[in-house]
Amino acid sequence: MAKVKCTYDFVIKSSPAILYNFLSTPSGLSQWFADHVSEYDKGFIFSWEEYVEKGEVIDEEDCHFIRIHMESNDDDEYLEFRIEKSEVTDDTILIITEFVEQDEVKEQQKLWATQVDSLLTCVGGRN
Repeated sequence: MAKVKCTYDFVIKSSPAILYNFLSTPSGLSQWFADHVSEYDKGFIFSWEEYVEKGEVIDEEDCHFIRIHMESNDDDEYLEFRIEKSEVTDDTILIITEFVEQDEVKEQQKLWATQVDSLLTCVGGRN
């Protein structure tokens, strides 16, 4: 089954600089995204219980976005954390983009909502 590109938006009550630290460093990512995160020359090594995955940072802009290619994904697939500011409300918005199997979209939405809830606790960014 072909994967589809999915985007999830979350309002985060935090400055982009603080939020970016939680999206782009091993110490930040290990607080909400994975059980353990370490760095290697091209990116990160993520672990969740017994599962381990390498993610190569393929593009980034400080305090704006980081794009990671996970080794188990096809070459044109990536995971991206993007930070934008709403022009209307001045809220910080986290936009997560990933590629998932069509029949897993709803499950992934729920998973990201849970993960971002943990992130909100870390950054003190609840509404």
